[in-house]
Amino acid sequence: MKHILSILVENKPGVLSRVTGLISRRGFNIDSLSVGPTEDPTMSRITIIVKADDVAYEQITKQLHKLVSVYKISDLTKESAIERELVLFKVNASPERRNEIIEITNVFRAKIVDVGKSSLTIEATGDESKLKGMEDLFRAYGIKEITRTGKIAMSRNSKEV
Repeated sequence: MKHILSILVENKPGVLSRVTGLISRRGFNIDSLSVGPTEDPTMSRITIIVKADDVAYEQITKQLHKLVSVYKISDLTKESAIERELVLFKVNASPERRNEIIEITNVFRAKIVDVGKSSLTIEATGDESKLKGMEDLFRAYGIKEITRTGKIAMSRNSKEV
């Protein structure tokens, strides 16, 4: 099962290495990894997507809790959460086909961030299915390059008023 972990850690050198090392030493592959500072500059949030059964997942979280620099671990897998990822697509775009690519970009509410002689670079954010849909459509034109960020996620706090 795929688990989305949101881990609040100290914003210090070596913390990311210890967290990812702990997971990889247990034989699990990290599908997605994203790290950034929080509203508190002394803290960072690590968002990790890892595939593990429930027993292995419990073992991972127990070990993570033992790390001094880890303050809080949230499993957003079963919660109502907002998930986003950023993708840059560099797509072959001959002058006669550019309008088609621009239309696809507009339909998905993405942005063209660079125009070359024979390509367009498109920036898109969204969930996995939206980005996969764009990728599938752009493949017909020829994708020169794709760059993706790791997934970020935040719980919906529906109890707040």
